Amino acid sequence: MTYLRLAELESAARDLLPRHIWDFLAGGSGTEASLVANRTALERIFVVPQMLRDVTDSSTEAEVLGRHAALPLAVAPIAYQRLFHPEGELAAARAARDAGVPYTICTMSSVRLEEIAAVGGRPWFQLYWLRDQKRSLELVRRAEDSGCEAIVFTVDVPWMGRRLRDMRNGFALPEWVTAANFEASAAAHHRTRGVSAVADHTAREFAPANWDSVAAVCARTNLPVVLKGILAVEDARRAVETGVSGVVVSNHGGRQLDGAVPGIEVLGEIAAAVADGCHVLLDGGIRSGTDILKAVALGASAVLIGRPLMWGLATAGEDGARQVLELLAAELQDALGLAGCESVHAAGRLSMRRDRYG
Repeated sequence: MTYLRLAELESAARDLLPRHIWDFLAGGSGTEASLVANRTALERIFVVPQMLRDVTDSSTEAEVLGRHAALPLAVAPIAYQRLFHPEGELAAARAARDAGVPYTICTMSSVRLEEIAAVGGRPWFQLYWLRDQKRSLELVRRAEDSGCEAIVFTVDVPWMGRRLRDMRNGFALPEWVTAANFEASAAAHHRTRGVSAVADHTAREFAPANWDSVAAVCARTNLPVVLKGILAVEDARRAVETGVSGVVVSNHGGRQLDGAVPGIEVLGEIAAAVADGCHVLLDGGIRSGTDILKAVALGASAVLIGRPLMWGLATAGEDGARQVLELLAAELQDALGLAGCESVHAAGRLSMRRDRYG
């Protein structure tokens, strides 16, 4: 089936997935205020297009973390992708490889990171800070040895936020889905009414990261280190001082602090504050090529896409994930040309307007 909007894939995935798995993917924390705000904030931004430019050959190509990509986009880390399709991360990674964009392997992947990296393309590795620091740094080594090109260190999860949908569902992983990068643990599979088994498992495994943790990761690897979950200008500045290569402006898709500001609202401030000090990427609520255009115009060098790729994966496996990326590429090329931009870089000259029509 051909889909013309990501919302159509979202609807198809919702119909196909069991309710508790859909809620695990779609839900946010608390009242889900930040989850909703991510979309609302993007929808309240309007582009001021520029006319009479030569846009005959508008190109979506971009540099992402200093390397060429077909789009200013990377696939965000999503845990346990075999929940959505039997091939899970392998199918999603192949789709990203074929689309010419980086794929971020999650610490909590349901396929071992070495197998995912072997798919090829441009794998990145996302790191959670674990109670056992040696295990964290061992994951960094494994990622480096497997050919990953960057370490995306998620810093906004000292523990999982209160995801009420999962708690109401007593969400637990089915037996065939495990955290493949770890020794098997029964905690994530033990269903208890009113408790998220996944949150219980991560509470046992995770520890709050700090700036010493960041320094330890930077010292352990020669790969670029990107901090994911930055919303405060002060944190972005300190990240540059610590020597990281980039930051992902993100409220974790509305899944951590409920009420945290949408990333798009602080993107411009952060991009201006760090200037050329590091790469700035945006995560959260991106659902179209026009959203990507807005993010680039406000200072992002690229965006991360998470849930939409899982909609495609759930709907049609690798082909569905590939269709998500093809649709975003077509929408971005259309948006660039209609906005008067001959390239992704040219989007930086566009002006934005907020709230006048929201």
